[in-house]
Amino acid sequence: MSTSEPIGLPEPPEIGASALPEGTFDGVTVFVTGGGTGLGRAIATEFGRLGADLVVASRKPEHLEQATEALGDLGGGLLTTQCDIREPDQIAAAFDAAVERFGLPGVLVNNAAANFPVPAEDMSPNAWRTVVDITLNGTFFCAREFARRHLAAGTPGSIVNVGASYAWTGGPGFAHSAAAKAGVKNMVETLAVEWGPYGIQVNGLVPGLFPHEDMTADIKGNLARTSDKDVCQPALRVGRLRELGWAATFLASPYARFISGHTLVVDGANWQRRTLTNPPVVTVRDQMGKGPFELG
Repeated sequence: MSTSEPIGLPEPPEIGASALPEGTFDGVTVFVTGGGTGLGRAIATEFGRLGADLVVASRKPEHLEQATEALGDLGGGLLTTQCDIREPDQIAAAFDAAVERFGLPGVLVNNAAANFPVPAEDMSPNAWRTVVDITLNGTFFCAREFARRHLAAGTPGSIVNVGASYAWTGGPGFAHSAAAKAGVKNMVETLAVEWGPYGIQVNGLVPGLFPHEDMTADIKGNLARTSDKDVCQPALRVGRLRELGWAATFLASPYARFISGHTLVVDGANWQRRTLTNPPVVTVRDQMGKGPFELG
């Protein structure tokens, strides 16, 4: 007897489990931008559980304090360093500190980004520049610093750029971030070809909906206006933070060496969801609870 009742995707294994062997990243230093909070910390956690020495970079001291509290007791060592990834000199200084403490990082996770929902017509030039500068330029500056050091040393390495699915689809309400993330996705494909001959793999990792306590107030407000997040997902549930960390550790592991130039989407097929009939269009302003646009 069969049933057509939806059941959703199963829950993942418990926190602390891993598909990779214990100690996979023993002796490897993993540099994570924005690794003190949210998704970056979830990714750093799984690398740490597998033995990596962690370098967490953030421009906010309070985020570095959170990293120390959350990551300090994992298997490997931990270094936190203040760094604004918009500034190449600060990135170089952060890598110098990492090299002095642990040696040259073998993995770079470009997680730091800026984002907030805003209708395009309300977006200030400064808002556009800031998001693009952090999300796109900062990702490139970090990748460039990492690659230059490995090319000079003649050593292999792995880069994981955290992206977003609206790099493919467009992102109404997030024009600045969507444009920047499209650039990040293209960077994965471009740099994988350029640096592959030197042993550097470059991949992308796109998270779906992974609710966490460090989301901005604006994004939390948008989620609050969604009646029930689980039934809005084909998986009938949202992501669990450890699932994103597991995907990142696999992409950077010895078991994924021949994967490069690929962007892995971890979202339970949500971005590919389509309906047989189109629902009524609701403007971005209405979705955000904003009134009519007024010039000036």
